Amino acid sequence: MEKSYKELMNDITTFIFDVDGVLTDSSVHITPTGEMLRTMNIRDGFAMKAAIESGYNVCIITGGNNDGVRIRLKNLGIMDIYLASSDKVATFKEYTELHNIKPENVLYMGDDIPDYHVMQLVALSSCPQDASPEIKAISKYISHVNGGKGAVRDVIEQVMKVQGKWHMYYDGKHD
Repeated sequence: MEKSYKELMNDITTFIFDVDGVLTDSSVHITPTGEMLRTMNIRDGFAMKAAIESGYNVCIITGGNNDGVRIRLKNLGIMDIYLASSDKVATFKEYTELHNIKPENVLYMGDDIPDYHVMQLVALSSCPQDASPEIKAISKYISHVNGGKGAVRDVIEQVMKVQGKWHMYYDGKHD
């Protein structure tokens, strides 16, 4: 019998996220100079930082390439940031081999076709509520929240609660 997504959450040590459509709402604001601006959810940022402080690996694999995104993620403490990834499966394999991470310990959240093949390699494929139908069809967990609106917070919080690690963030016992 296949494990439920809650059972799979027990084994998660690593979170991998796409950016556009997951950490953002898929909107891009273009300035007169051609710069593309994105909006990220502050609660997603808090959750990623909490995950890192709790000993989880957090990695970003995205086809986008924006210095503002890199700076924001580094400021949260994320060191494994792969921008401009044209082959997310190859990037995933490089990252997991480099850090000796097993696919059965990985949760990947994506939202669209470029995430499809890498999502098939991990234990817990997940997506925001507004992901493409193809991604929803292969996701073991579909957040009740849209991309850029707290879907990342939702999935991190659930994993940390299942593993008994979330409580330290609301009872004041974290460093």
